[in-house]
Amino acid sequence: GFLISNLETWGGVMGEGHDYYERGNLDIFTGRGPCLDGPVCSMKLISDGSGPHHGWYCNYVEVTTTGPHVPCRQQLFTVEQWLALDRSPHGLTAVRNNCDSTSAVGHRSVRDLLPIDVVPQVAFS
Repeated sequence: GFLISNLETWGGVMGEGHDYYERGNLDIFTGRGPCLDGPVCSMKLISDGSGPHHGWYCNYVEVTTTGPHVPCRQQLFTVEQWLALDRSPHGLTAVRNNCDSTSAVGHRSVRDLLPIDVVPQVAFS
């Protein structure tokens, strides 16, 4: 796996002046990462909890991967969770593991999941 420490600077493509993580917005990011051994099937979404409206609700994360001579693959992670300390489940992390439990990839521990940290001062609700 690999870490994306700031989605907006890594690959925010919504244009100048776009307010990321706002209610009702669909935010799209595109960027490069290292070649992976297999398809993305797990992720850890983390908020740093900073900003005046640090809590935000994430509906889903969809990851599309491709590479030279590699077909395009998509993975949908349904999150439907607040990342906030003042809203249930009272945490800043959402972990989703869609890996096949019979594969070696499916037996990875939570610390081995693909982590994605969100940018500070998110205001998505």
